[in-house]
Amino acid sequence: MRFNLFIAVVSLSFLSTSDFIPEIQVLNFKEFEPRLHQYNDTTYIINFWATWCIPCRKELPDFEKINTGYQEKNVKVLLVNLDFPDDLNQSLIPFIQKYDIHSEIVVLDDPDSNFWINQVDSTWNGNIPATLIYNKKYREFIAGIVDYEVLNSILKLKTIKQ
Repeated sequence: MRFNLFIAVVSLSFLSTSDFIPEIQVLNFKEFEPRLHQYNDTTYIINFWATWCIPCRKELPDFEKINTGYQEKNVKVLLVNLDFPDDLNQSLIPFIQKYDIHSEIVVLDDPDSNFWINQVDSTWNGNIPATLIYNKKYREFIAGIVDYEVLNSILKLKTIKQ
């Protein structure tokens, strides 16, 4: 029995992050919209991005760092991918595996972006990256790239009780 357990542990240690297959939902805006209005004791960070967007790719490690560092503080990171759903297996999943992304990811598949962009935030022109940070007492939309220091400051100063 000990030998089998040892073999299982050794075998698992050789698995690379590329073996990780994330669970990803593909949602239209009607299905996604409730995620924009969850008013409870959690702070939500919702980032809109795409694999082909260079500024988006630059900021993803910072979202991962927040996701890891704030797990015990009621902060939830949601990465909303805007790639084509048909590219899920060929582009998105390999990208997630390559960059070892563990934050929750959904693909937003709704062709009526003229409608839903305004529903996310009335000031958003649709350019990515874009980030919404909110909880029951605070809501901020950030158009453009955001880094760890900005996210961390907002979380510490505006949203999380110390």
